[in-house]
This record gives sequence, structure tokens and C-alpha cells, in this order.
Amino acid sequence: MTVVKINAITVQPDSGDELAKRFAARAGAVDDADGFEGFELLKPTDDRTQWLVVTRWRDEAAFEAWTSSPGFAHGHRSAQERAGGDAPKPVGMHSEVWSYVPAGGSTPGQ
Repeated sequence: MTVVKINAITVQPDSGDELAKRFAARAGAVDDADGFEGFELLKPTDDRTQWLVVTRWRDEAAFEAWTSSPGFAHGHRSAQERAGGDAPKPVGMHSEVWSYVPAGGSTPGQ
């Protein structure tokens, strides 16, 4: 069964665009992970400072395998770090991961 993992990242009010830039710099890094089904970075449309990283996985085991893989560690390093430089200042002030499974919904055209 598909598992949905949501990483809720709280940023300073003026740091959201930097968060989006950092995610864009590593776009596709998880695409080849076994059991990975999709990813979205959700930007708030109001004055909230919490961005949501929504990923979908075939099952909990696939997600756990990815989080313990070298690819996970590598993908969470900045481009500067991967090039041998220092880590940039963190954008997120707080983060928590939520876990859900689909319990209903609809798919247009099906």
C-alpha cells in the first residue's frame, strides 16, 4: 500500500525561496529509489512559514530503505558540500515528518 511522507519544514518568512532553490538543485535525486512514487514541494499561499515536502512510496519498507541509503545522505548534502566546500547556513528552523496512507479520494477520468 502506498505510504505518504510529509516533511513539514518551518522557515524564516524570507527564506522560502531559498528552500525552493535548494530543492531544485537536487531535483530528481530520489527518482530512481526503489519504491519511490512521487514528490511535491508545496509553497504556502498565505503568510504561513511552513512548507511541505510530500513524497509517496510503495510501502514503509521502501521509504525506510531510502532513508538509510547512501543516496539519502548524499542527496541531503548541498551542492557546495558535494564539491568539497562548507555547508551553507540551514534554511529550516524546524522540521517534522508526518506519515499517512490513502484513506479515500478520487481520480478524474478513471
